Amino acid sequence: MTFENYQYTRPNTDQLKEQLKTLVERLNSANSAEETLEIFNEYNKLRDNVSTMAQLSEIRVTIDTTDKFYEAEQEFWDEFGPELDSLYSKFDEAIFNSKFKEELKKEIGEHYFNLIETSLKVFSDEIIEDLKEENKLSSEYTKLTSSAKIPFDGGEHNLSGMAKYTQDANRETRLLANQAVAKFFKENLEQYDSIYDRMIKVRTRIAKKLGFENFVEVAYLRLRRTDYNAKDVANYRKQIFEEIVPVVEELKKAQANRLGLEKLSFHDEGVTFKSGNPTPKGDRPTLVDYAKTMYKELSPETDEFFTFMTENNLLDLDTKPGKAGGGYCTFIPNYKAPFIFANFNQTPHDVTVLTHEAGHAFQVFQSRHHMPDYVWPTYEACEIHSMSMEFLTWPWMNLFFQDETEKFKYYHMATSIKFLPYGVTVDEFQHEVYENPELTPKERRMKWLEIERKYLPSRYYEDIPELDEGLFFYRQGHLFSVPFYYIDYTLAQVCAFQFWKKANENREKAWKEYLHLCKLGGTKPFLELVKEANLENPFEDGTISNIVPELRKYIDSVDATKF
Repeated sequence: MTFENYQYTRPNTDQLKEQLKTLVERLNSANSAEETLEIFNEYNKLRDNVSTMAQLSEIRVTIDTTDKFYEAEQEFWDEFGPELDSLYSKFDEAIFNSKFKEELKKEIGEHYFNLIETSLKVFSDEIIEDLKEENKLSSEYTKLTSSAKIPFDGGEHNLSGMAKYTQDANRETRLLANQAVAKFFKENLEQYDSIYDRMIKVRTRIAKKLGFENFVEVAYLRLRRTDYNAKDVANYRKQIFEEIVPVVEELKKAQANRLGLEKLSFHDEGVTFKSGNPTPKGDRPTLVDYAKTMYKELSPETDEFFTFMTENNLLDLDTKPGKAGGGYCTFIPNYKAPFIFANFNQTPHDVTVLTHEAGHAFQVFQSRHHMPDYVWPTYEACEIHSMSMEFLTWPWMNLFFQDETEKFKYYHMATSIKFLPYGVTVDEFQHEVYENPELTPKERRMKWLEIERKYLPSRYYEDIPELDEGLFFYRQGHLFSVPFYYIDYTLAQVCAFQFWKKANENREKAWKEYLHLCKLGGTKPFLELVKEANLENPFEDGTISNIVPELRKYIDSVDATKF
């Protein structure tokens, strides 16, 4: 069945509440572990039904944020979601305190109980109204950002559609494009300041009501980080600062030389070569056809997966008016179907979507038969699948880039390395603003600039003065929708570099380890999954310094001046 035929029905809330209440009562009066497991399986089936509807609503409203029907459905989910969390929390509490817990651990695994413990710590009926407000603010941000209609080059573009201009080989074009994008954020600065300020206040209020000092620990628990903490992340950021920032500064200096510039201004950063960035050779249908070939040849498992995705229309890739920006992969439980959402914009991003988001989709396709809490791992582990797939598909990049294949590989590696300092900038900024919630919107923006200067010391905004007001972070949707979900990308990038190295040494073995990781889904916490894939722990001192020589070796092996 194709995606457009997937049926959406708003749940009957009274009926659902009664069903969940009955399940909790049955669970509390269960007379055996077997009976408890039977009730647990019924609960998971019900959750899948509800999640299917929630996902269908979210996908369809992001495909068209102006669709009045799904806009109303999103408002319903924003309002009902916290009430649903309350009902789920009561079931979690009942099974967590079950007298058959030890027997259940043998069947379900101890990791499940560690996961629900994190959920129980960050939920209380007292915060339901606050959660509703948080949801509405996130939707308000998405709607505002999706509303961008930027006049440029004789047309009107959303933010995704402006990317090809902000990365144009012509310096004047990319300056004007970046200025136009910055103008949109400046014109809406008061609204962005207000949304984020209200978000920080409501999240801080949630943390206080739950008994926490601030929102940081709440965010870590929400993200189900059971085997590392903020102290581990701080030490990891320190390694990025010491080991990666100097490499990035060298890359940027070489980039400036290639572009014939004394120094890179902000609007130059996105262009790696004077001739411009590599561009995919073909329109969206052609690129998807190339991806079919790639995944057919990569492995039987990827062939089965991508055939399923294309035959069931589970990719929405075109940039359209009213479509939300960015890209994501999600999962529709009742159809055992991953879904990929993206905005193709005639940049290398179009190809990395077909590898990055497909990496997520491939993983969840491999683990789709696990129970709901194990279908996905936690976010930082999820990103290993996506970022590693980007590198594991390098042998097929000639399909997409033809005579610019080597140019793309260098571009991909350089931008992946350069991403790390930005990623930790976002993370450190979030720690600062939630540890100091009394900061004013302007003080937060100045704090962004301060942290940015630490990790990105050669970033210059002189030609785009709006960005000197510290508003750049407002284009980073994660800050609004999933706070503290960003360091995950950098942790996964370090793991993906290890898979790249493994594939260079023994491709067959590397693929086998990657496939094993995907099949595990979320059955283990992050660091145990890292161990299962024979990867080095990114938090441990030495892991990053061990991979840097390999990265430098590759960068030095390519004469980037010829492109």
